[in-house]
Amino acid sequence: MKFTIFSHVDHCLSKDQYYAYAPYVREMNLWIKNFDSVEIVAHISKKEISNIDLAYSHQSLFFNSIKAFDLTSLKNIFFSLIYIPGIIMTIAKAMHRADHIHLRCPGNIGLLACLVQIFFPNKPKTAKYAGNWDPSAKQPWSYRLQKWILNNTFLTRNMQVLVYGNWEGISKNIKPFFTATYTSKEAKQSMLLQGKTIDLVNTIKFIFVGTLSVGKRPLYTLQLWHQLSKQHPNLKLEFYGEGAMRGDLEKYIMQYNLHDKVMLNGNQPKEVIEKAYQQSNFLILASNSEGWPKVVAEAMFWGCVPLSTNVSCVYEMMGFGTRGLLLEVDLDKDMKRVLEIINSEDIYIKMSNQSKVWSTAYTLDTLEKEIAILLKK
Repeated sequence: MKFTIFSHVDHCLSKDQYYAYAPYVREMNLWIKNFDSVEIVAHISKKEISNIDLAYSHQSLFFNSIKAFDLTSLKNIFFSLIYIPGIIMTIAKAMHRADHIHLRCPGNIGLLACLVQIFFPNKPKTAKYAGNWDPSAKQPWSYRLQKWILNNTFLTRNMQVLVYGNWEGISKNIKPFFTATYTSKEAKQSMLLQGKTIDLVNTIKFIFVGTLSVGKRPLYTLQLWHQLSKQHPNLKLEFYGEGAMRGDLEKYIMQYNLHDKVMLNGNQPKEVIEKAYQQSNFLILASNSEGWPKVVAEAMFWGCVPLSTNVSCVYEMMGFGTRGLLLEVDLDKDMKRVLEIINSEDIYIKMSNQSKVWSTAYTLDTLEKEIAILLKK
């Protein structure tokens, strides 16, 4: 049985192994272990392997490399029109060979695969829509088109589409789902750890984990923390991740002389991030778009209270504000509400404990079992 993946994720090759973003590969390894052979249709880049990359684990894996393309400018659109016919042919041939078709959406390759899969109505298919399924969310036209095709039971047949959250107006194709980072063994370890407390005498630690991009709003994270630190001087903030906004953060840190309290740690492996969650009190994620933000679930797993914007299914993850704080991206309002938690140990402990209980129910072991059930349908 051949499992064929169509993905926009950039891959790289090293010593006969294919690498990609670790959280993505960690999940895909759970899917591919159910099949004899695997074909991946995606782009291979020339980037170096980093701390946040992981190799696929399968004995019979074939990589079908295609051109990367985007539609962000007239120049890119022109070149894309040259590449797309060949990419569509590659996708169609791969789907013809496949015993099970698996789409990773949203993305440019996901869009083309959504269109091509229409011509393979009898083949079993799954799709993981890792973005925000919220029908009211403002999104690029290509994302909306992918959602419409996947939800349409006439165009998309024999398909299970996994989405984050529970939404109105979904068809029988759509199945609310989840993802995970840690094992059941790690969940037991988390529950055995001493519960977190907070007080104004000891250092209160905040962290940001993710790409330093405009969409993740790392500068707002820094500004919010800065306002809070004016009220309580024993606050510290650590950033984990790299991106285009690193320079903006460095300028802000230099401008306000925050070097002794703010650290930019760059990309770090899973073990380092895990320890950071365990040692931190709050995660800040003021992102303007998410699917199932893993960093929120990971922080909660270790009792680190999340402060996150109300996007996608975050309000469900955070128990409608009982397991964390929903940010409004208004400095004054958010600062006052965070201070209420900092100044009330009882509220903080309750949020921390409830976060841990909820998140530790979603493990890789549970995810593996649910994927196996899906593939048997």
